[in-house]
Amino acid sequence: MKKIIYFFFAFMLFSSCSPNKPDRYFSASPEIEVTKLTLKHYLDRNWDAMKALYADTAKVMNNVTDAKGVTIDVAMLDYKQDHELFTAISFIADEDFFEMTITDKNETWVNYWGVWKGTLKATGEEFEIPEHITQRFVDQKIVREHGYWNNSAIALALSKLESPTTP
Repeated sequence: MKKIIYFFFAFMLFSSCSPNKPDRYFSASPEIEVTKLTLKHYLDRNWDAMKALYADTAKVMNNVTDAKGVTIDVAMLDYKQDHELFTAISFIADEDFFEMTITDKNETWVNYWGVWKGTLKATGEEFEIPEHITQRFVDQKIVREHGYWNNSAIALALSKLESPTTP
């Protein structure tokens, strides 16, 4: 009888210590599929379809602070410039990782880590740039986007084109 009481006490103790918390991290979700579509539309230059994934009031901060955030229309001007400067733009599929998180404030964010790849048209130089993009969703629409990558190698290559050295 003592063993039953001890077992019951242990069961109650352990079951009370682990409350049922909702899941907060996901590797598959409709929002992750939207993030994948943003990358696909970027590669395909499908700007109208890309814009449709964003709320009208969405703010995009690519390598800038919140104060310098822009609309998706302005961000797409930069994306279009990428396609003017580079050929064979892609993302290395083996490097892609997507995760959806629900924060303590019940905000839904999708994180993407990957490697952007492009060949500079002017020189044929190939670049592989690790990047991180995180997007906040409300009602299946992107309302905020932060993008982080180091494009200094590209900036250096472009500056060499603008001011070539003379022998």
